Amino acid sequence: MNASKDLVVLSLERWDGVWRRNQHLISGLLAAEPELRVLFVEPADDPAHDLRSGRRPDLGSGLRRIDDRLWGLRPVKWLPRRLDRRADDRLAQAAARAAEQLEMQHPMLWVNDPASVQLAQRTGWPVLYDMTDDWLAADRPEAEQQRIADGEAWLLEHATTVVACSPELVRRKSPQRVDIALVRNGVDTARYLTPMPRPADAPAEPYALYVGTLHRDRIDVDLCMATANAIHGKGRLVLIGPEAWSASDAQRVRDAGAIVLGARPHDQVPAYLQHADVLVVPHVVDAFTESLDPIKLYEYQAVGRPVVSTPVAGFRDTPNAQIAGGAAFAAAVAAAIPAGTRFPQDANATNADWSTRVAQLVALLSP
Repeated sequence: MNASKDLVVLSLERWDGVWRRNQHLISGLLAAEPELRVLFVEPADDPAHDLRSGRRPDLGSGLRRIDDRLWGLRPVKWLPRRLDRRADDRLAQAAARAAEQLEMQHPMLWVNDPASVQLAQRTGWPVLYDMTDDWLAADRPEAEQQRIADGEAWLLEHATTVVACSPELVRRKSPQRVDIALVRNGVDTARYLTPMPRPADAPAEPYALYVGTLHRDRIDVDLCMATANAIHGKGRLVLIGPEAWSASDAQRVRDAGAIVLGARPHDQVPAYLQHADVLVVPHVVDAFTESLDPIKLYEYQAVGRPVVSTPVAGFRDTPNAQIAGGAAFAAAVAAAIPAGTRFPQDANATNADWSTRVAQLVALLSP
């Protein structure tokens, strides 16, 4: 790690019960580096946007201790950028003040969001740019897209270390940066290989299961509806994950017969996977999803259940996954219910354990 043994993480997600790449890697680094201290900066709350969307506004959280040597901070963006041109600078100031409170003198800055480069530009701290998605390929408003493009260009030029989670991200960004390291996603192997009882809120009948963030960037809503209809009478489509789609999308999927359970703590998710008849990936196939290295790829492989996926990156090259799109996808899911086979749990799962990814990072960040 860097000489100061301090790390400030500018994350795209909160530190909560739904563990993603950041939580797995950061917790692994804390275990591997006894002197490491981490400030985890969550995405800012946006009360004005909450009010416009009809939601109760969140008002951030001050510096709080999450665990030994791990602190969290969730700042607030009080006004839209069009009304406050210094909004991003204020957010950077809040993170810098929190680091100063913790007496972090010259920490390493871990950046996920390419639009949040102000803290790096203000402080001159060494930067690890961890690319988890190609946000330039996502459907975003023009002003936001420009902030992302400007931030990514700066990070690719100035970051001390750049890592990417997928070979496709490395390929796309290598013209701007030739030394991008590939650090893929992984799985908590021991947890996923340990048999667990059937969850109490899982349907009693057979079910097809999707686990992941419910967002139109990834999920094909119409395909979910078609699949729920196709398996009607045989089983249910169950979706687990943070709901980041619109209320109308969620209602359409429920009206088609799907069960939307929402987010579940990461230590409970393996049970839902183990008891599913078939695991599904109803993803859109576009430039954005092509940049991904889905964490669910490793989790699905570890539990050894049949998989039906649209032809998306990662799953296309998985031997035990059935690849289909459109009506053929829904038909393949229906044919897999009830489950007639169980594939052996993937013998290579331990090769994708998060501990191997943490070891890669430790090696990359060692002086």
